[in-house]
Amino acid sequence: YFFPCSLFHLSLPLSLSSCLSLSVSQIPGSSQSMKKTIGHRGVETNTGETTYKKTTSSALKGAIQLGITHTVGSLSQKAERDVLMQDFVVVESIFFPSEGSNLTPAHHYSDFRFKTYAPIAFRYFRELFGIRPDDYLYSLCNDGLIELSNSGASGSLFYVSSDDEFIIKTVQHKEAEFLQKLLPGYFMNLNQNKRTLLPKFYGLYCIQAGGKNIRLVVMNNLLPRVVHMHHKYDMKGSTYKRRASAKERDKTFPTFKDLDFIQDLPDGLLLETDNYNALSKTIQRDCLLLQSFKIMDYSLLVGIHNLEQASRERERGGRQMGDSGGSEGAVTPDQRRPQAQKSLYCTAMESIQGEARGKGALESEDHMGGIPARNSKGERLLVFIGIIDILQSYRFIKKLEHSWKALVHDGDTVSVHRPGFYAERFQQFMCNTVFKKIPCKTAVCVWIRGRLGIVPLVPLFTPSFCSGMQSGRPDLVPRTPPLAGGSGDAEANFSTSSLGSTGLTTSSPLLQ
Repeated sequence: YFFPCSLFHLSLPLSLSSCLSLSVSQIPGSSQSMKKTIGHRGVETNTGETTYKKTTSSALKGAIQLGITHTVGSLSQKAERDVLMQDFVVVESIFFPSEGSNLTPAHHYSDFRFKTYAPIAFRYFRELFGIRPDDYLYSLCNDGLIELSNSGASGSLFYVSSDDEFIIKTVQHKEAEFLQKLLPGYFMNLNQNKRTLLPKFYGLYCIQAGGKNIRLVVMNNLLPRVVHMHHKYDMKGSTYKRRASAKERDKTFPTFKDLDFIQDLPDGLLLETDNYNALSKTIQRDCLLLQSFKIMDYSLLVGIHNLEQASRERERGGRQMGDSGGSEGAVTPDQRRPQAQKSLYCTAMESIQGEARGKGALESEDHMGGIPARNSKGERLLVFIGIIDILQSYRFIKKLEHSWKALVHDGDTVSVHRPGFYAERFQQFMCNTVFKKIPCKTAVCVWIRGRLGIVPLVPLFTPSFCSGMQSGRPDLVPRTPPLAGGSGDAEANFSTSSLGSTGLTTSSPLLQ
């Protein structure tokens, strides 16, 4: 029987890195002086540059941009039509010799081949999300791609486009193969339902040299670099070893896990009722879809921007937003492309509402597509979320991994589990522990105007939490108005305050 050594790396002399390492041929920019880190991702000892399958990051970025430039250009010459089932299995290939050809330009890299999977289908999907070919090309190829250094333990490389629009991630052969099989049903559902937190895949490519392949997917970017993420969490709804390691905590932009969230925010993230209900329904629908595809081991990526903390940082002249934060290589708003085209249905708010803003519209600096929330202190937050790592099917290897972990720990708490149980646990954790309804959305009092003046009759909401939600604004707390003489009939007046994305607003003359 074959047992993957990743399951036994604690007991066998083989490390996970050694288990995943493969012998590959070089393509330009590669080097023998390389220190292996994890999976196919390594670091050159001489220059410190990241490598993937012994290919330097700079060489890989150049090949990506050359390939996408050609494939988008050639695709524009093909007439638009409906997507057919056979379009999902089409693979187009183009050879890029270093000296150039009648179809490709000369370049300073070694020869490589660029493959494009399901080009007609992905073109349709990009159009579905409002991405024009010239915008797609401009975002990915006009300026250099930015490598994200905090790419996690998957062994993948991540690049973000300079305009914050797209993420490019390297994937393994099995993940790319699974995505190909998933495409028809996944996008059929996505075409019918815009309200989803699932990733949007805009392209699947492969760079091949010497018979070796580097596969890449292009996706929507969940965490805009222009927004400082004060906290970032990757959560699965599991408690088994779901705490950030000491090495992760020492990073400039650490990604925390489930147990860290429970410790940091025991009261969860508090949402307005409408937003909470929309988010809960979206998570439930997405979990059912993933379960139907027998997908598990996915995560919810949560980025939290604290508006109060950001305001305090600006007031004391501290770090600039672009230098301070939870998103690497962050840029200030004035550095963004003036007429930035954003993908439709891709912000956190659009994902749970199923509504998109007009193309070309920029989010305000106060919102940027985040979901307004509060913490237990009443501080205003913007939450950016999305479901990631969905290309894990419950195959034999995963079943084996769960069985092994269940022998040494409670099987119901480990991250790897059968899809049905995983979906239910994920949904329960996100909707009951991570996100909660604001316990006191409004401070409402019924007032009676009588002969003795105006006095409060029935305070409908009076928990101490309400005063905390005012964020130091006691003037917003309902209080008894001065006595006023006057006759007569009883008159009820309702005083309300609502929680918006930019703060509390009042709508009653009684709140002075």
